[in-house]
Amino acid sequence: MVEPSPGKGLGVFAAHTLETGSIIMREAPVITIKPPKHAPGTGYPLPVISQLVHAEYNRLSEAQKHSVLDLTYSVLPIDLQRYGSNLDILGLIFRNNAYDTGSEIGLFPKIARINHSCRPNAAYYWNDRLKRRFVYATREIEAGEEIFVSFISLLLPREERQKKLARYGFTCTCPACSQHPVDLHRSDRSRVDIEQALRAFSAQMNLTAPTHPSAIRKARKNAASSLELASLVEKEGLADYYAQTYRITAISHARIGDWEKATVWANEGYKRRVMEDAESAWTMEMYELTRRFVENWEAELRAGMAT
Repeated sequence: MVEPSPGKGLGVFAAHTLETGSIIMREAPVITIKPPKHAPGTGYPLPVISQLVHAEYNRLSEAQKHSVLDLTYSVLPIDLQRYGSNLDILGLIFRNNAYDTGSEIGLFPKIARINHSCRPNAAYYWNDRLKRRFVYATREIEAGEEIFVSFISLLLPREERQKKLARYGFTCTCPACSQHPVDLHRSDRSRVDIEQALRAFSAQMNLTAPTHPSAIRKARKNAASSLELASLVEKEGLADYYAQTYRITAISHARIGDWEKATVWANEGYKRRVMEDAESAWTMEMYELTRRFVENWEAELRAGMAT
């Protein structure tokens, strides 16, 4: 349900208790455009965006038009410098509220009502088969609790997050951004460490078991580090990264033949992927990894019983 949110205008609140993984919203875009070409790091040119959006907007019903125009937007100082009185409200609304849909950019008026948090309780994904954006609960959400997603990458320190969020026209005061300075420093350090760890692990995600003693030692160290990474991600409440982290932890333990931990973490990753999209390639991969690790674990147990 959409209700006033203190300091945020309107927000979306849970009408009843939502269990982890519950689908909160599913919505088709009312407007989609092909993103125009632009120089890296400069953002899409607003006049071109406005032109493309107007062409689609004119095809909408009156009710759909109202749902679009009711959305909030922000005017940045650089907008005034570049465009002055030629600023187009529809283009600004689209820029502030649209989401990527793979090869296009789409506007979802209902989902756009959900506010941002750097420690969100919900996440979203685009289902290309159904042409819908889904929002689901990443933890239990109590009745009356506001629902939050993230508009930006969360693996940044507070100062950098605030800079990125400035283009939306607000200063984030979520629990992650307004905590005690000591806790904030720890949180910033954790997020940077998580980002670096995810990058480092991405180059090591193969199932080939090491054979050289030094490689075995490194693999064991990586397995221990993967557990620390999972703990850090969970402590920060960064549910957007749970599935990726659990996959890393599962494969890291498979590489050292710890099939019990590999199975447990692969299954956790599978459950998270199911929440996102039960039929996605990511979900199928985690299902196959879990099945494979279970087989290896069972074979290990049988071998142990035989001796």
